[in-house]
Amino acid sequence: MPIIIKKYDAAYLSGTRAIWNEVVEEGVAFPQTECLGEAEADAFFRAQTYTGLAVNTDTDAVLGMYILHPNNVGRCGHIANASYAVRADVRGLHIGELLVRDSLEQAKGSGFSIMQFNAVVDSNLHARHLYARLGFQEVGRIPAGFQMKDGHYEDIHVMYRNV
Repeated sequence: MPIIIKKYDAAYLSGTRAIWNEVVEEGVAFPQTECLGEAEADAFFRAQTYTGLAVNTDTDAVLGMYILHPNNVGRCGHIANASYAVRADVRGLHIGELLVRDSLEQAKGSGFSIMQFNAVVDSNLHARHLYARLGFQEVGRIPAGFQMKDGHYEDIHVMYRNV
């Protein structure tokens, strides 16, 4: 399947919003609890430093997406943060890796020098292994830092790497 990573635009709102909301509804990775409405989603994706999309060039369907933005402000403004989502029916095809690699390039191009993940959920083994393979280091673990959809709490990992 031929895939390109491209910048978000409103023509891809429906597919991008569906993927974001799918992950929110799963309740096992993103901290958000409410899905995004159409206008709200477009404003949210446009407000990021960069929103990247993995698009199947044969079908023009959005397969995955990420948002990139500052992790903090001022003296910590050189640190980026990103969130990634891949459509459930195409997970396992290494689309996440394409998204992470692109986000690192976009972070560097946007003037960031570090990428930090604040809350990688302990049970998200695929993401943790991917990040480690791409050179991210775990710098901390927060016990019971994430409430899963079913109400139980899991540890979260704080990870970073230079871009």
